[in-house]
Amino acid sequence: DTIFVGKDRAYNRRFQQMCGHYLVEPVACTPASGWEKGQVENQVGVIRRRLFVPRPRFRNYAELNAWLEDRCVAWAKAHPHPELPGQTVWEVFEAERPSLVPYVGPFDGFHAVPASVSKTCLVRFDNNRYSVEAKAVGRPVEIRAYAERVEFWQDGQIVGQHTRAFGRNKAVYDPLHYIPVLARKPGALRNGAPFKEWDLPSAMRRVQRKLGRVPNGDRQMVEILGAVLIDGLDAVEAACAEALTEGVHSADVILNILARRREPAPPLTIATPDALRLACEPVADCGRYDSLRRPDHGKIAGAGRDGPAEALRDEGSL
Repeated sequence: DTIFVGKDRAYNRRFQQMCGHYLVEPVACTPASGWEKGQVENQVGVIRRRLFVPRPRFRNYAELNAWLEDRCVAWAKAHPHPELPGQTVWEVFEAERPSLVPYVGPFDGFHAVPASVSKTCLVRFDNNRYSVEAKAVGRPVEIRAYAERVEFWQDGQIVGQHTRAFGRNKAVYDPLHYIPVLARKPGALRNGAPFKEWDLPSAMRRVQRKLGRVPNGDRQMVEILGAVLIDGLDAVEAACAEALTEGVHSADVILNILARRREPAPPLTIATPDALRLACEPVADCGRYDSLRRPDHGKIAGAGRDGPAEALRDEGSL
């Protein structure tokens, strides 16, 4: 972040975290002393001319990195080592591999900036707008911008994730972010911007067409879409397909199918080992409790046949 005299620097926090992840100690160059990094720049130029002329084209960074790795390995296997004659660069690398520090995985490198969420569940970043979950409206979020994707965090949880859009004034929607809003405005399912290009699975799309012909069909479809947040898109698609197979398409039937599938499976019957079987199994006989009673239980001493009645009369005369 700050350049001091000579090679002293104050590096930013994310750069220091990356160096700590890869166990690298950065060494800065002296200001206005370009000759100190000439060797590095020359090597970059050599690689650029060797691998990127003519300029290749790729669909994404993953494809570029895979191609670049293959080209680098092929070059290392085909060229001799500059200091160890008789061996290729790849052979020397393989010999040194056991002594290298184990690779712990890629560094989670992103550019973090705070942002606010609009009333339409949109966050502006880099001249484009991205949707987030409806619960994030009115509270700040942290944007984590990667090379290929953009994540939005709030209270330690991801409330939105999109493929990064390049250009200007683009709106990137995730229709699932707006399902809670549809509960209040089901009519937006037909003409709302987040849902215009929503490509639903085939069974759900058929259910939506059928519900579009019945009264209150939009609200029923919103109830079905709400189950996606709980059961997932695949489970709702399977439930819609099962309902269509039975010739029905109402929300009550589809939600009932999902509820039945959520129920836990019945417990398995465990076979009792022979060593644990009872030699004499108990028999349910409530009459055995009579044997616990004393022969004179419930009788008043000295009372005959009418003893209880006489005892009560005597008690009343006291």
